[in-house]
Amino acid sequence: MADGFAALDFTPEVEAAVAPLWERVKGRVTPLEWRVHAPLIAEINRIKREKNAVILAHNYMTPEIFHGVGDYVGDSLGLAREAARSDAKIIVQAGVHFMAETSKVLCPDKTVLIPDLRAGCSLASSITGADVKLIKQRYPGLPVVTYVNTTADVKAETDICCTSANAVQVVEWAAKQWGVDRVILIPDEFLARNVAAQTDVKIIAWQGRCEVHERFNAADIAEMRIAYPGAEILAHPECPEEVLAAADFAGSTAAMNDYVITRKPKQVVLITECSMASNVAADAPGTQFIGPCNLCPHMKRISLANIHEALVKEQFEVTVDPVLAARARLAVQRMIDLPPPAEPARYDLVKARHHVAVELI
Repeated sequence: MADGFAALDFTPEVEAAVAPLWERVKGRVTPLEWRVHAPLIAEINRIKREKNAVILAHNYMTPEIFHGVGDYVGDSLGLAREAARSDAKIIVQAGVHFMAETSKVLCPDKTVLIPDLRAGCSLASSITGADVKLIKQRYPGLPVVTYVNTTADVKAETDICCTSANAVQVVEWAAKQWGVDRVILIPDEFLARNVAAQTDVKIIAWQGRCEVHERFNAADIAEMRIAYPGAEILAHPECPEEVLAAADFAGSTAAMNDYVITRKPKQVVLITECSMASNVAADAPGTQFIGPCNLCPHMKRISLANIHEALVKEQFEVTVDPVLAARARLAVQRMIDLPPPAEPARYDLVKARHHVAVELI
């Protein structure tokens, strides 16, 4: 088959091959869109088998990627664990650049590809390894907990990584291991503030923010309450404190997913990136998903077309200096080695309604 996408047609063979996938996405993808997506999905899945490749698809990928070609799907913690366990030769990161770096750090002998080198992250770009060195000079002896939404050079200066799913657990572990009552948690300011409301450990925070989640505010929640009085509102902990305080539930993407599937609310609002609702909907057919949501422009740079091209040409390989990677691996591996929580992390909104001061660097 030619490398060009024009050669990919919606044939009866393609339709049959992707029929089970269509059943999962047909509520979120139109039949017209599916005729365009399906040939690429079938061809990507064929190439993966041929080249011993896997695709790690983050929760913020669009449904045709998440359900159509993702071999491992979930939040950053879940994808990091799957990258470490995978025996594939090639890993394609359907996410943003820091995630691909994390996969390379954990799998130095594998080829890690990202379909678009411009798929960055406002939060990851808010801090550098040099910044972390200066922070450690200012607060000697305190452990540094770094959100996985960071570059490899930042992770290399870190004691342990965390995600929104395990941040409270990791902060408390670090305080106990170092025998201190203060922990540096960087770079997301709102995650740090929301973690501070869940623990007695004092938090020192950096002023980084996610451009998707920082745009939400309490007025958004109030408007949704008026328009949809029966809807349950779920918020991501990268949102401002006022948003979590006004929500019914707050937790990581994994916790949101678990909440919707187990509780089966009639109406739900996910205060996070838009594609999250589309992907959860496949496992919650009885739930109506209502806006608002914000799009991540970086995540949306990843498409079926550039995933296909990355696989065909094995292009846009992500590399990390081996010395830097070894140091970063220690921080990521420490996180992975912690016992997983019994259930996805949630943020106690009773505590969240009481402001807890953090020290901002």
